[in-house]
Amino acid sequence: MDEASPSSQPTCESESAVLMLDRNTVSAQADELADASPVFAELLARNGAPPLWRRTPSFQTLVRLVLEQQVSLASANAAYRKLEHRVGDVSPATILASTDAQLKADGFSRQKTGYVRGIALLITDGEFEPESLAESRDTAMTELLAIRGIGPWTASCFALFALGLPDIWPRGDRALHVSMARTLELSVVPGSDEAEQIAASWTPHRSTAARMLWHDYLGGRAYVQASDAGFL
Repeated sequence: MDEASPSSQPTCESESAVLMLDRNTVSAQADELADASPVFAELLARNGAPPLWRRTPSFQTLVRLVLEQQVSLASANAAYRKLEHRVGDVSPATILASTDAQLKADGFSRQKTGYVRGIALLITDGEFEPESLAESRDTAMTELLAIRGIGPWTASCFALFALGLPDIWPRGDRALHVSMARTLELSVVPGSDEAEQIAASWTPHRSTAARMLWHDYLGGRAYVQASDAGFL
């Protein structure tokens, strides 16, 4: 996961949230976490500030996140590549025009096929617009969680990566849990409840905390972003 030039990121005013629009903001939050916690001080010294990791607030991002549910990024990327190669433009229309057999061959499970078809139908019927969530961030999580196939992890990742919200903790993320166990020297990998309780102390910078833990899990300074992972 990597980022585009921060100056190219769109701005969007909000009274309720400060978007993480550039590396400077993420770096400042990483410094604050490091000042408050020896664990983050060690992560920052070892890896530097984490990547910005942004995605567009779009149907394509939701498709990617559905594919990424409970599988590795590499596996999800491979499935998305197959889909994109077959249909060209990944859109509600091309998803709805695809057969179940075609989507299965692309790498969609039966359950995930149902999820992306449902999202595509909502968009086609005018009941949901992913792009509009950038202007309604106060209700974004509520709107996302009302959709079948979008649970807390998927909604949180959309809020973090596509909307840039600053205090998001992706509940249930296995990579985060493993990274927490390693960096905090826990005897076992924490479950979702325990991880969430630990992360509460990192408010209001849980998005940056998650980025720092992901970055370390992925190799820190040695990490190289896959070019087809869908990040700006």
